[in-house]
Amino acid sequence: MAGMTTTSGAPGRKLTAKGLATRERIVRAAAELIYENGAQNTNNEQIREAAGVSGSQLTRHFPTKESLVRAVLGWQADGIVARHQAPELGELDSLAALYRWADSYIASQDMLRGGCTFGSLAAEVVKAEPAYRDAVADGFERWRELFRRGLGKMRERGELRPEADPAALAHLLTAAFQGGALLDQAAGDSAPLRDALYGALAYIESFAVRPGPDGAPAGGR
Repeated sequence: MAGMTTTSGAPGRKLTAKGLATRERIVRAAAELIYENGAQNTNNEQIREAAGVSGSQLTRHFPTKESLVRAVLGWQADGIVARHQAPELGELDSLAALYRWADSYIASQDMLRGGCTFGSLAAEVVKAEPAYRDAVADGFERWRELFRRGLGKMRERGELRPEADPAALAHLLTAAFQGGALLDQAAGDSAPLRDALYGALAYIESFAVRPGPDGAPAGGR
């Protein structure tokens, strides 16, 4: 039917454009409240007031708290993926692009205020409710895949030595980011994230193939 689409909040239902806008407003409001207060301290009344919806509207789109938290996890993962695909970063397939990515987060006040939006919620809910584990794992996998793909292209082009493992290096970058973001939040200072990311990038750079005297790859540092 024209102008209609499905929604993951209520499987099998169809939504009009107005319904989709309402759903988006609920998810955005819930995400902001959860970012500030945590999932356990966010209730339906707060979400209804922030989103400007009725109780029946909230229940229609998200009949359970689990369905709403899953939607928030997906929304936050979408935001992270979109930010990592900013035009200035390209395919994250060069050291210059990876440093630009790191610098964009190091300079972000959001890291000091509440850490990583996705990582903070993931850490809370995966411990409290194992049922969210698949949604958390999917979000992190989408994120890591961006790094893995970019690093793989660098290796294919001969910019990284063959022994560089894109999957392992992608884990390193996401772990450095998550740990650094948490330490930033605790210290109220951007130095931990900067040190963690620059350290991870320096390790990746240690696999870089240095050009020989004639400009051809020399096969090592």
